[in-house]
Amino acid sequence: MADEENKDQVDEVEEQVSDDDVDTAEAADDADAREAAPEEAPAEDAGSAEAEQPDADPSAPGSDAEEEEALSPKEERKLARSRATGPAQPQRGADERATERAQVRGRAAADRRRYRQGRRSRRGEPRQGTAPAERPPGPKKVRLGQVVSTKADKTITVKIEVARRHPTYEKVVRRSATLHAHDAGNEAQEGDTVRVVETRPLSKTKRWRLLEIVERVR
Repeated sequence: MADEENKDQVDEVEEQVSDDDVDTAEAADDADAREAAPEEAPAEDAGSAEAEQPDADPSAPGSDAEEEEALSPKEERKLARSRATGPAQPQRGADERATERAQVRGRAAADRRRYRQGRRSRRGEPRQGTAPAERPPGPKKVRLGQVVSTKADKTITVKIEVARRHPTYEKVVRRSATLHAHDAGNEAQEGDTVRVVETRPLSKTKRWRLLEIVERVR
């Protein structure tokens, strides 16, 4: 029994070896066939590549569409005229073309003159704007102060003291300022309490005028 089982196993191994030899031989034959005709496959591949290659994109760099977009306005007009289609014009001589160009230029010049004249006429007309608001002159400023100097002729120096409450700290802040007033008759004396009123500029520093003497010095 053991001998028969061993024989069966040997037969199976021999059959497997024979099958492997057949497969190896077939693979070798296929390789030889491919080596025998190496030029046919690339030709077929090239044809398939050409068939699969997509059409050129008009928006790709270097395309005709991009070149047309890069043209200047003058070149675009020239290209449009070259592509225009219409009925054929009769043959004309150089004199006729020159006359036609002169007529076109004359019409353009007349249009320009008409446009410029219209602009000049509109520019010269008064514009309708907002009327200025009528503002009556306000009351003149009046200040009360004490005369501190009368050395200059027809001029007095008046010291004005101002006391105001601070808006934030609510503390009374006292400030003083001096101004020059016009005294035509040299009536005021040092120490007098006077009232002055603003007026037009009378000199480099005088913008005030003596209105009245409130209190004389004793």
